[in-house]
Amino acid sequence: MKKNVIKKGVLPAFTVSALSLAISAVAQEAGSDGFALSKPIEEVVVVGRLKSSAENIVIERLEQEVAIDFLSSEAIGRVGDSTVAAALRRVPGVTLVDDKYVFVRGLGERYSSTLLNGAVVPSPDLSRSVIPLDIFPTSIVESLAVQKVHSANMPAAFGGGSVDIRTKGIPTDLVFNIEVGTGLNTESDGDFLSYQGGGDDAWGTDDGTRSMSSALAKALSTYGGSLDRNDILTEMRKTNANATIADAEAVNRQLATELYRNIDIYEESGDPDASVEANLGNRFYLGDNEETEFGFLAGVAYDSQWRSKKSTSRSVTESEEVEVKNETTQNVSLTANLGFGLRLNEDHYIETTSLFLRNTDDKISITDQYDLDKPFSVGSDSDRVFKIRYEQRELEIHQIRGEHKLGEASRDLFGGESLEFLDGLAFNWFYSDSESSTDIPNEISVQTNYRVGPPAVTTVVRDSSAADYRFTELDDKVDSYGWELKMPVTTRDWAFEVSGGGEYWQKARTYRQIQFGLGSVDASNDALTGSLGTVYSDQNILDDSLGYQIALAGSNSESYIAANKVDAYYGKFDVTWQDTWRVVAGLRYEDYQQVGLTWDPLDFTGIPVVTSESGGQEAIAQELQDAVFTNDDTFKSLAATYMRPGFFAEDFQLRFGYSETTVRPDLREISKASYFDPITGALVFGNPDVTPAQFKNYDLRAEWFFSNGDNLTASLFYKDITDPIEQFQAAAGDTNTAVEIINAESATITGVEFEFMKDLGDLSTQLMPFFLQGNVTMLDTELVAGSKADAPTNPTRDLVGASKYSANLILGYDAPNEQHSATLSYNVFGERLYFAGRNGEPDAYEQPFNSLDATYSYYPTEAIIVKLKLKNILDESLEIERDNVVTYSEEVGQSFSASVQYQF
Repeated sequence: MKKNVIKKGVLPAFTVSALSLAISAVAQEAGSDGFALSKPIEEVVVVGRLKSSAENIVIERLEQEVAIDFLSSEAIGRVGDSTVAAALRRVPGVTLVDDKYVFVRGLGERYSSTLLNGAVVPSPDLSRSVIPLDIFPTSIVESLAVQKVHSANMPAAFGGGSVDIRTKGIPTDLVFNIEVGTGLNTESDGDFLSYQGGGDDAWGTDDGTRSMSSALAKALSTYGGSLDRNDILTEMRKTNANATIADAEAVNRQLATELYRNIDIYEESGDPDASVEANLGNRFYLGDNEETEFGFLAGVAYDSQWRSKKSTSRSVTESEEVEVKNETTQNVSLTANLGFGLRLNEDHYIETTSLFLRNTDDKISITDQYDLDKPFSVGSDSDRVFKIRYEQRELEIHQIRGEHKLGEASRDLFGGESLEFLDGLAFNWFYSDSESSTDIPNEISVQTNYRVGPPAVTTVVRDSSAADYRFTELDDKVDSYGWELKMPVTTRDWAFEVSGGGEYWQKARTYRQIQFGLGSVDASNDALTGSLGTVYSDQNILDDSLGYQIALAGSNSESYIAANKVDAYYGKFDVTWQDTWRVVAGLRYEDYQQVGLTWDPLDFTGIPVVTSESGGQEAIAQELQDAVFTNDDTFKSLAATYMRPGFFAEDFQLRFGYSETTVRPDLREISKASYFDPITGALVFGNPDVTPAQFKNYDLRAEWFFSNGDNLTASLFYKDITDPIEQFQAAAGDTNTAVEIINAESATITGVEFEFMKDLGDLSTQLMPFFLQGNVTMLDTELVAGSKADAPTNPTRDLVGASKYSANLILGYDAPNEQHSATLSYNVFGERLYFAGRNGEPDAYEQPFNSLDATYSYYPTEAIIVKLKLKNILDESLEIERDNVVTYSEEVGQSFSASVQYQF
């Protein structure tokens, strides 16, 4: 019997310990699924490279108990995708949103999970537990496994699917390669916006130039989390009874000079794209019996690129309300990986993986805003906003995993002939320790008025917080481990396997944001006119006649601490009859606990918990109770496979899958406090009454695999969702966008997928060097908002981000002389709901994007590879429409890159 117990207001032991760790930290601040030495890095084989790669994963697909799609490193390299996010859009039923989040079978990032070598890892996303997949470069990937049908050994938080990133394993022999590359983008071929940054920007790390000064941090502590002149005066009079308000104002102005103000934005010529990657690995025999092996693989990669883009936002009702934004991003990525492997004999091996990723975006933008008072026209005056945002994301992972089997080698080693009846008993395990962080040492926004001229004049608005400074830090830690024990039994007609295991992971997250306002209400237009560095110079700020001041800004409700824990156990019974029928039944139990609290980093007087109402200790106690969420649940899964060789193909399988899964509220969503989403800028209202979404998943798949490597797959799936967790637009004042977290009434998804690989040489001898691969997915989704939603325009609508269709088509060529290969790849997704309207406002839809890319590789020798890539050949633009009005458009541009690789 399924048990679903949800408890609120009970603080479990893990919660207390996790919160203690988080609060302590705050106070101080004030290879694959198993290691196999036999699994090498791909060799240089030119003929049929992508086709051969597809053949290599056929066996793994056939052996899986449920439907899983694979993408090999060879396939990724052939198409030329540089991040895991970009590569996954080639998988049937997977679409990409915002270049970082994957939607699987019409369900967004909330409903999809990401694992690394089967382990849960932390996320550097500022407000979500989902992992933005643009942080993972494809250079570390051995293969990607997208599981769309749940099985008992997978986490129960399973909606659209689960992505397992399997890193490169230990090579079979000496491997050394080095690759250098460069590139450009047509929208980024001129001057770039820039400013004076730090000395280590080229390595993607701030050298302290932008970070909050120690003097400013000390002042916050000294003055009780306030920089108000009256609070400063109160503290000053403790040691100087004659202190005046003028003295306090002088201290405030002096503290204002501690902010980084060398922020003049100018144009300069950016550097061309630059990348370098190197890998070294080998395997050695230990001893004379050649059974004990040791291997290693080490790699490092660096990538730097400048990108400019221009976007236009427009009101759906007022054509003159327009926002034009010019933005430059300097991106730096640094990756390092190190792995070791030890095989004692054919029954025992252990592997380690260490991974470090750093991905930094330094964004500078100038946005011109036009409204009814300043209508849009070419060369008209505007309200101009200057922004600088330096975001450094890091992920560090250390994993160890092993597999042990009781076989002949083990019996010979231990002399256990009496254990022969346990032959095949296997024990697998893993442990993963990982930490991610996001550091935004300085995010600056300055409001100005811009007059075209001539001469052009920029004047900072007369406001005490015209310049907004934000300092943000996120730290997310995950410890996880798991084990599985399985025992196979084989007879003449039957094969049985009984397995069971357990998993545990605990996450602790702290998010800290402090916001300042800097400006003047007394300064004249002359003092506020000119470059930003001049307006905010030391001379101006320290001039008491101009009235500059620094003050705390924001609501102090953005910072939070959160933790969750999962303790899971599962069992499976796998039976096969005469290699014709296979049935796998599974049961999974999970004990889930979560807590999320808003806290005030500037509260130096007591427990820094932010409550939604006043009431002292009682309000804090109530907030703690409301912040706790527990869920005790059991999940069933069933998979049946019919195998019939020779049914129109050498191998044929018909699969059926059924499972019950869940998706739980995320991080801060159970808190009553409201907060601004750092990604979308929307005001988000949490909801302590939100409950987990419950899924019933049905899947039917037919697979044909032919001897020449061709294949065909057809899938039909259906999902029935009760209480889906959704964001709905809520009432908000002024121009703010507000959303609330609620349970909608229900949702359904029906879809079909087709995938194929075809050697064109079967059609004509002239087409022998060519092959064609592709897939198409068609979806029908429906969400019923229900009574909890606040006046949605359409009470029944599609799911946000779900495309009616998506398709991939790849045409490959491998020259008979083995020196050339080329790939033309096409990807498209259909119109998808971007934002649902409220109170009659029209819904917003992202328009189809037709992506056509090409890669060409030249192999002058066995050791050298020259590769050329061309992206977005059709020069498509990103567009969002509301009521047939293009409310947002962005020029993407065409990208070209070239690289040379040498491998030993």
